[in-house]
This record gives sequence, C-alpha cells and structure tokens, in this order.
Amino acid sequence: MIITAITASPAIAQKPVRLITLDPGHFHAALVQKSMYPQVDETVHVYAKKGNDLDLHLAKIKGYNTDVKAPTGWKEVVYEGDDFFDRMLREKKGNVVVLAGNNQLKTDYILKSVQSGLNVFADKPMVIDQKGFVKLKQAFETAKRNKVLLYDIMTERYEITTILQRAFSMEPALFGALTKGTAAEPAVTKESVHHFYKYVSGSVLTRPAWFLDVEQEGEGIVDVTTHLVDLVQWECFPGVTLDYTKDIVLTSAKHWPTVISRNQFAELTKVQQVPAYLKKYSDAKDDISVMCNGEINYRIKGVHAKVSVIWNYKAPDGTGDTHYSIMRGTKANLVIRQGAEQQYKPTLYIEPLVHNAAYDNDVQKTVEKIAQQYKGVSLKKNDKGWEVIIPDAFKEGHESHFARVTEKYLEYLSKNNMPSWEVPNMLAKYYTTTQAQKLANKK
Repeated sequence: MIITAITASPAIAQKPVRLITLDPGHFHAALVQKSMYPQVDETVHVYAKKGNDLDLHLAKIKGYNTDVKAPTGWKEVVYEGDDFFDRMLREKKGNVVVLAGNNQLKTDYILKSVQSGLNVFADKPMVIDQKGFVKLKQAFETAKRNKVLLYDIMTERYEITTILQRAFSMEPALFGALTKGTAAEPAVTKESVHHFYKYVSGSVLTRPAWFLDVEQEGEGIVDVTTHLVDLVQWECFPGVTLDYTKDIVLTSAKHWPTVISRNQFAELTKVQQVPAYLKKYSDAKDDISVMCNGEINYRIKGVHAKVSVIWNYKAPDGTGDTHYSIMRGTKANLVIRQGAEQQYKPTLYIEPLVHNAAYDNDVQKTVEKIAQQYKGVSLKKNDKGWEVIIPDAFKEGHESHFARVTEKYLEYLSKNNMPSWEVPNMLAKYYTTTQAQKLANKK
C-alpha cells in the first residue's frame, strides 16, 4: 500500500465540499475536475488499486492543472492499496464520493458509501442489472435516512439543443401537446451513435480492457441508454414524479454485438494480450463480440417511446458521436439531427404539421419568448419548417457539461433543494434499463 501526492502546495483553509475520487476507471471521473468550484476544496483524496486506471486518471488531472488556457489547481492525495475501499470508509477524508469506473462494483460502492454517511455523485449507470436495482432502491432509502445526497451525472440535460427542444415542447401554441404515438411511430424517439476510439481533452482516449466486458461495464442497453431514458422523462414529463410500478411498461427490447478485432483491442487499450475474462466473448482469432448495442421500446404514462444506442469502433474523419431525437406534437414535431447535412453538429428543427399564417405568427411569438432567456436564438426557414439558430455562446460541448451538472449537484448539496421528483425518476430510469436488459436476454 502506498500513499502519494502529485502536488505539494502550502495548506489552505478547508472548504465545505471535499471530494473523494473512488476507484476511477472512466474518464468521466476526471472530467468532473476539468473545472474548479468555489465551494470545493482543492485537495482531492483518491483511493484505488495501483494500476493503469489510476495512472490514466492522474495524468488527466495533471493535464488540467497544466492547461495553458484554463489551468486548474487540484492537489491529488492518493492512496494505493488493495484495501482502498475499506480505507476510504474508515478515513473519510472528504464528504462527497465521486464514482466513475467499473460498473460491476459501483452499486456496492454507492450503497456502502451512503451507509457510512457520505454523499455520492455517481456517473451513469448506477446499476447494470436487476440485482443492482434492488441495491439502488436500498441506497436511496439509506441516503434519505442518513441525510446525504445521492445523484447521478446526467450531462445530456445541459446540451443546448435538448434544452430548447424541451422548452419548445412546453409551448402549446407552437408544439400543441405530446402525442401518445404508436409502437410503429413512437411519440418520442432518441437514438445515439458512439465510438470506442475517440478523442477526450485533445488526446486519444485509452480504454481499460474491462470496458469491453459487459459484466463489468454493463451492456449498452443499460449504459448509454441511461441518458436517453432520462431525457425522455425529463423532456416529456417536466416536473412530474414517476412511479415505475405503474407508469413504465416495457413492450420490447433487443441487443446485438459490435465485433472488436484483436488489433483494434490493442490500439484501444494499449494491452497486447486479450485478458482471460474477455475470452468468453472471443473467437479463435481473439476478435471480441461486445454486447454494446441495444434498443428499448416502452410506454411511459401511456406515451410510446423508443431509445437505441449503437457503438462503432471509430468514427469517419471529421465526424464523431451523433444524436437523433424527435418529439411528436399535435401541431409540430421537434427534431434534433446530427448528420452530414448538419456537419455532425446537433441541430434543432421545428417541423409543423399544418402551415398557416396564424400558426406562423404563434411560432414567431414563441421564439421571441424563448429568446428572452436564451438571447440570440432565432429561426431560419427551410422546406419542412424552421431550423433553430443557436448562438455559439450556448454550444459548450460534452466535456463542459460536466461542470454544469456538478454545479447543480453542489447547489442541491448546499441548499437542500433537489426537486422531489428526482429520486423517484432516477428509480424509474434504472427500472426501465434493467427490465429492458432482462427482456433482451430472454431472446
């Protein structure tokens, strides 16, 4: 066991929020620290086993600290040892546990942390199977009893096209009301395309080998779909408390693999030999079938919804992860596209079902109203309706969204003002994904 620090600066007065980074294995753990926060102490205690996951995490933090444009000032105090979790619980060097890593262990980390009186800020997914869902329910009950805050990192709520899609859907003069849809044509559809090989903070991301093991990372149907299911709830039922025992009905679910070649595996992980735990997914050539793609069809409060995620190995040059979303209203559809026509940048469209002068006037009035909060938002006419023109100032990008959701968590922590619907809706979200995984695995 080793105790180290990557910086050594004079001691300063302790601030009210003190972070503990536990077993970081995903780059999202570092992205929480890409920005500084006034109420968060600069010293962060890190607990993990010695190894590549920890090294990559610390390298990212060091990169943020030495960034030329906006350097941070984090001081990482690191404990390395096989007993890192018990040590963290015993020492309690901080009061907020940040979790982003191996999802096989995450739900236990969450439950035991809140049982010990620690707040938890967890990356998605908080659970990857039904057994984990039972533990998560217990964790929320324990957090309430111990008066600590358990919350997951829903960055996609801070994407401006999604924010505006939600805002426009709440304007009856423009959108009408959300339709119920059908199984063949859902009222809301959200589709995401992701890539194993990608750039993060300007560098090619090294994935841990276990990221390709669905028993450790989780299947795609319980991983990225967490964001999509969350957005369905957040956009279609703003401020509404959901009851997963009554409001969620799964109709179908499926999953399928992406094959990662042995050479791609080595390029992605910097590991030359395929680990034994991946052999069960591998063929004679050591090509690995990763069950990372999935589709969920369900009804939420009677509204037909569909979410799907696809993982490819690498995006073509000039492209990246993409998102498609449609909300069908009685007066217009609100559509986010991110394809070649949009130069692979998310773009929001208003596509009315019926055109007339009175409706066009209502649309203009609605946009003027929205622009009071989001200054500079305007419309550009096209053959289907309008493209929503969004000033660049609102286009932060995925990495910057981590600061926004962290700031929201810190607000909830200091003001004790988290909306009452958040916890039941987190349970509804993870019920949806874990039930979908169960359904997909029956086939």
